[in-house]
Amino acid sequence: MSLSNKKSKSKIALITGITGQDGSYLTEFLLAKKYEVHGVMRRSSSFTTGRIDHLLPEIHKKNRKLIVHYGDLADANTIRKLLYTIKPDEVYNLGAQSHVRVSFDTPEYTANITGLGTLRVLEAIKDYQENTGERIKFYQASSSEMFGSAPSPQNEKTPFHPRSPYGIAKVFSYHTTVNYREAYNIFAVNGILFNHESPRRGETFVTKKITRGIARILSGKDKKIYLGNLDARRDWGYAPEYCEAMWLMLQQDKPDDYVIGTGETHSVREFAQLAFETAGLGNYKKYVEIDPRYYRPSEVGLLLADPLKAKKKLKWESKTKFKDLVKIMVEADLKNEGLL
Repeated sequence: MSLSNKKSKSKIALITGITGQDGSYLTEFLLAKKYEVHGVMRRSSSFTTGRIDHLLPEIHKKNRKLIVHYGDLADANTIRKLLYTIKPDEVYNLGAQSHVRVSFDTPEYTANITGLGTLRVLEAIKDYQENTGERIKFYQASSSEMFGSAPSPQNEKTPFHPRSPYGIAKVFSYHTTVNYREAYNIFAVNGILFNHESPRRGETFVTKKITRGIARILSGKDKKIYLGNLDARRDWGYAPEYCEAMWLMLQQDKPDDYVIGTGETHSVREFAQLAFETAGLGNYKKYVEIDPRYYRPSEVGLLLADPLKAKKKLKWESKTKFKDLVKIMVEADLKNEGLL
């Protein structure tokens, strides 16, 4: 029996990658808008729901609005069955192997999940629409890493020049999304999101490595943080705001693709220095060492968004400034270590 149907008062959303940073914030955002939210997570022998644990009591309510399913973007049959069971109004494809440096070590896996995973979801939507006559709106989490070494600032018309297996897989997903939109009349959009961070960022991502490392240094657990290229420059925003942009794209009359970013760029070095100053530790150089293992075989030096289209059409723009983002992340990790 279907858990949901189109006659329900609430809109229904399906999120792949619900346990990730973006998935957790998007879930909160949609629940606040009275959606019924279904999430897909991979089966694991360890708990991976930390970012949504505060929402899980909702699962046990009689008229629950959050339902989590086991599934995998490598499994087309499960994706198809979920669509027919859930009957979603909107699908947000956030699931991926999303670590750029790791993609060099696992290129085939990255291509399969980050690239072909999108194809599997869109093919399932195509099949569902052809058989039921009901339309599903699709959001693809595209990435600024698709631009790679392309000249900045980068907007929707900038040619892609990816510099990693992750970026290449995302370019495949981007064009697949455009193709299914044009060939099969699917309401499919690409959100080309530049770097967006938060206290829920994965611990292997550089911003989180810095802020968590600071907290561990202050608590006496570590003495150093080991980083790679400090001169890489990125356009860093605040993740919850970017999840609102995802939703706004699916509320438009026509599907389109949008660059989402702040329009500012800062180096990893700047992030580290500001984070150490925020924590009262002074110069980062006392605590940071460079480990060549964290360098990429082909680096991306500068990513800078030109988000004018999103500002005009979606009425969206970033609100949290760089220094405030750093402060939010540092204070969150200090609190987690019992230092605040």
